[in-house]
Amino acid sequence: MHSISRSNCSLHADFQYHLFSVIYSLVFIVGLVCNLLALFILTCKVQNTTQSYIYFINLCMVDTIFVCMLPFRIHYHINGNNWIFGDVACRITGTLYYSNIYLSIGFFTCICADRYIAVVHPLTYIRIKVSHYSIVITVLVWALAVALVVPLVLGGPLHNTDGNRTTCFENFTVHDYKDRMAPFNICVLVFGFVIPFSIISICYPLIAKRISQIQASIHKKKALRTIYLILLISIICFLPYHVTHLLHFLMRQELFASCAIANSIYKLRRVTLALVSLNSCLNPAMYYFTSSTYSCQLLVQKLRARRSKKVYTIYDRDMAALSVCTYRIKP
Repeated sequence: MHSISRSNCSLHADFQYHLFSVIYSLVFIVGLVCNLLALFILTCKVQNTTQSYIYFINLCMVDTIFVCMLPFRIHYHINGNNWIFGDVACRITGTLYYSNIYLSIGFFTCICADRYIAVVHPLTYIRIKVSHYSIVITVLVWALAVALVVPLVLGGPLHNTDGNRTTCFENFTVHDYKDRMAPFNICVLVFGFVIPFSIISICYPLIAKRISQIQASIHKKKALRTIYLILLISIICFLPYHVTHLLHFLMRQELFASCAIANSIYKLRRVTLALVSLNSCLNPAMYYFTSSTYSCQLLVQKLRARRSKKVYTIYDRDMAALSVCTYRIKP
């Protein structure tokens, strides 16, 4: 239950307890199995790795850490948003929760930029492929995510008592939202979503257009399927969350006087908070479509008990051949 001083109304969404419990339980079971398997494949079975595999490994690690934190959130929501694990655990799990969102978006953007260079500017990609720029970029992504989230975690109470319940990352006061929370919300919206999502939205259609022109490749549909999957995850998981996050921020700045509107925004935000966690289940699908080594294919095929299939990636071992195909496209 949350109070809005201007409209003198309370915000509630009783369905959230069941919604979060079910979604988080599903994400924990499916996400843990899929990400551990994907992490094993990416680190132990994949050979001839490319720059993008560094981003995939980091993304997989982020998702694995995230799903391991979910049992605390499941217990919290099953018990009616009552936190019993103390302030330190609240800060740690809250940090992991929101870090997962922005680290995932960050590595999606890195994968996008890397593929854009590889497909649209193949000769440039060949020249920079031998460098270690991806490691530097990975460190920068982690540093940016930490810089966005840590100030929120370290500044002020996050573990509050509301009647007979103890909440975690909820029930911030109007003063918190207008002072301490305002810079955080603005930064995460601009640097954590608007800029990365703009890069993804612009680059991937250009990549898809160039791949569709490569008539020499009979596997281009699978490459396009990988691109569309990343776009789908971004649109389903991250776009709704950040739209409602913006509306929720404006509501907390008391720009909406209507209690009905405030209640609708609050309920919608609970739904999108559940949706954003699904990215940890959907991301492993990308690892399948971008696995190009025979050993990786063989392991996946044995687990699925299906006949042998070749898995295509625009980062195939024959990258040079793809580059030549791309470069021969008529203008």
